[in-house]
Amino acid sequence: MARLVYGLSQSLDGYVDHMKLGPPAPAAFRHFIRLVRGATGLIYGRRTYEIMRYWDEDLPDWDAEDREFAVVWRSQPKWVMSRSLKSVGPNSTLVADDVEKVIRRLKAELAGEIQVAGPVLAQSLSEAGLIDEYRLYLRPVVLGGGKPFFAGPRPPLHLVASDLIADDLIRVTYVPA
Repeated sequence: MARLVYGLSQSLDGYVDHMKLGPPAPAAFRHFIRLVRGATGLIYGRRTYEIMRYWDEDLPDWDAEDREFAVVWRSQPKWVMSRSLKSVGPNSTLVADDVEKVIRRLKAELAGEIQVAGPVLAQSLSEAGLIDEYRLYLRPVVLGGGKPFFAGPRPPLHLVASDLIADDLIRVTYVPA
């Protein structure tokens, strides 16, 4: 049975604005490359998927790690939960209806870790009891506003780990209480 893990980088005040947070430090980026490489697949809401489509095509100013991440990201199966998109890119499946049913099927049929990204999607999956683990990657930045990591009421959680990933990144891991 697969486990659903919701994780995103966030500011110290709880916001996940990737543009304002900026790119991760090299050591943190290597961590995320390993994380995506080891995943069984990736589940996105529409907004997060559209942001991640950045990795679909190589850009001339990328360095070796950018290219490595792009290759790893492209190789992963992706499920995109959206009623507004009409199509999705390579190695991606669009799920417009019965999201909870599809997620339960994926959890039952697959093994390993399926990563979930997108606060609104994660909130609905949390309310359905489908998130198995929450990973908050804390960056030493205060944004003062934006999209919060928890899009609704925070579910009851139990701390299971905290790790220094890089000089500017701490991962705090929780499971539902």
